Amino acid sequence: MRLPLLPLAAALAIGSAVPAAAQQAAPAEQPTAPPAPKAPPRLLVAISVDQFSADLFQQYRERYSKGLKRLLQGAVFPSGFQSHAATETCPGHSTLLTGVHPNRTGIIANDWFVPGIGRADKKVYCSEDETNPKSDSDNPVVSPMHLKAPTLGDLLKKKDPATINAAVSFKDRAVVMMGGHTTDAAYWIRGNRFVTYDGRRVSPAAVAQNTALATAINAGAPELPAPDWCRGVDRAIDMGGFTIGTYRFPVTAGDAKGFFNSPRTDEVTTDMAIRLLDEMPLGKDAVPDVLSVSYSATDKVGHAYGNEGVEMCIQMAVLDQTIGRLLDALDQRGLDYAVVLSADHGGADAPERMKLQGVPEASRLDPALTASALSASVSQATGIVPRKGPLFYGAGGSGDIWVNATLTVEQHREAVATLIAQLKANPQISGVYTAEELKAVEVPSGHPQDWTEIQRVAGSFDPERSGEVLMMTRRAVVPGTKPQPGYTATHGSPWDYDRRVPMLFWRSGLSPMEQAQPVETVDIAPTLAALVGLKAPAGTWDGRCLDIYAGEADSCG
Repeated sequence: MRLPLLPLAAALAIGSAVPAAAQQAAPAEQPTAPPAPKAPPRLLVAISVDQFSADLFQQYRERYSKGLKRLLQGAVFPSGFQSHAATETCPGHSTLLTGVHPNRTGIIANDWFVPGIGRADKKVYCSEDETNPKSDSDNPVVSPMHLKAPTLGDLLKKKDPATINAAVSFKDRAVVMMGGHTTDAAYWIRGNRFVTYDGRRVSPAAVAQNTALATAINAGAPELPAPDWCRGVDRAIDMGGFTIGTYRFPVTAGDAKGFFNSPRTDEVTTDMAIRLLDEMPLGKDAVPDVLSVSYSATDKVGHAYGNEGVEMCIQMAVLDQTIGRLLDALDQRGLDYAVVLSADHGGADAPERMKLQGVPEASRLDPALTASALSASVSQATGIVPRKGPLFYGAGGSGDIWVNATLTVEQHREAVATLIAQLKANPQISGVYTAEELKAVEVPSGHPQDWTEIQRVAGSFDPERSGEVLMMTRRAVVPGTKPQPGYTATHGSPWDYDRRVPMLFWRSGLSPMEQAQPVETVDIAPTLAALVGLKAPAGTWDGRCLDIYAGEADSCG
């Protein structure tokens, strides 16, 4: 309620009656931030949660009670960006600890095509050594050879070889892109066990973990419980022959595929990471070490069931618990560590559910935009038929399109011109760009939400590897022409739901802060480097150091 104004004389009289001490009371003491940590941490723990969009983080952040709740007490940047357009696992992971965009890491997609290569499918996997005769795109010999930039672990080991650089994930590409070229330990799942690079011995820790893993798979497991707060998303969505939205991840005894296509994947990743803490040993001397942990289950659940059903709700609860268990293990060993958590990309929900939830334009990719359909339509329009193989490779969800290497110069020119015309005529296409156009685009350093579409595409364009034509689909067009059990939703677009990810930094003694301004995942490496006093030459990073100290001290200083 607003009080009536007093006459000036009355107001002065009241003022004169107040004791002088009260009139000149000292201002209330302001709370001060706790002092920033003085010594560099001995261990940097970099956590990636595959397909953990900023939207998903925001939706469930009030429900976190364990590991993610603790990280929310540190420096929180809810609007991090994978700034580039190729929002896939390999490119996204390549930015997290290199500090540069995919146009400099050289990791343009999970797979790309080399029309002149000898193998029949012309496809190259992002983390393989295709020069090894044992390697093919489906069963690659895993290697970091395609990664053009050093990771933070690589740079620290170059400074001091005593640095330990370890990485673990379900996915080999996450291990390779976060660990880099000089890992001391690198483990991922192949088949039903943790494996490492060809020629390396599987360590006792991995042997013990594989024994425990085999026991768990052979035993099977009941359904996972859904917390009470999942009831609002626990409803079936018809996908045409099957449903999503209500699954709870039971595992039949011996079913390794069912085991790994569940939140349990993250639990065993944590088990392996904890074993590495003791075996290496990490964080036990004055030389800073790096442990990279990439959790893959959110991505598996998102692809199979979308992100708005009970399946993802259960996954968020398990993820929170398992990150908490990793942090507790670090505490129990008395380690001085700093943590960052982010993601390689976000993700879209299944368009069938999106349409029911206020997105009428949601749709699946037009079959006419697949490589086979484009090859047929351009051949029909031009009469150009390659001597061997399809006219085009790629297209679909990736956006990159490569042209058959056997065409004449004139055929190549006509095929590309016709392809571009057909793409631009399709109502699902928002932009079509050629390699020549993209070579002339400078990747910006401004706020990532303001990047134009062509700048986003340039952020993941490498002239040595990218397609000759790149197509971008409109918002809410989900790659994949039809749903199938185990694959109903995905990512890969240049839009915010795929680009925006959380970035959380935590260290004991760090004063809580939240900064809503947009930042980039390429800012992570220089931020962590500053914590451990690593100086890098100008031009090493595309990103900038973020000051994660809320008080007067500057963590970038």
